[in-house]
Amino acid sequence: MHEMSLCEGIMQILEDNAVKQGYRHVRKVRVEVGQFANVEEDALRFCFDVVCKNTLADGASLEILNVPASTWCMVCCKPVVISERYDPCPDCGSYQLQSDGGDELRIKDLEVD
Repeated sequence: MHEMSLCEGIMQILEDNAVKQGYRHVRKVRVEVGQFANVEEDALRFCFDVVCKNTLADGASLEILNVPASTWCMVCCKPVVISERYDPCPDCGSYQLQSDGGDELRIKDLEVD
């Protein structure tokens, strides 16, 4: 379950930034998860609660913002939306697509005390 290591990474970022920015408690963490990031949301939520236990983020809520995949069709010369990583362009059927995103996992913002 790689969600556990993802949450441990989030916790490390929270702790590092708490020292730099002087906050003592995290109330809410909003993360952006790309459509192709292969992150199971329920597992991420479970692991977040486990990792945050007895830390500065104990009891913090996790809000997950889904980010659609961003692809560029080189034949149509325009951005297109696909539902699976290796799908063809929905407009022309070409497989000449360049991915611009959709596999990210990043902290968007925090609510802290």
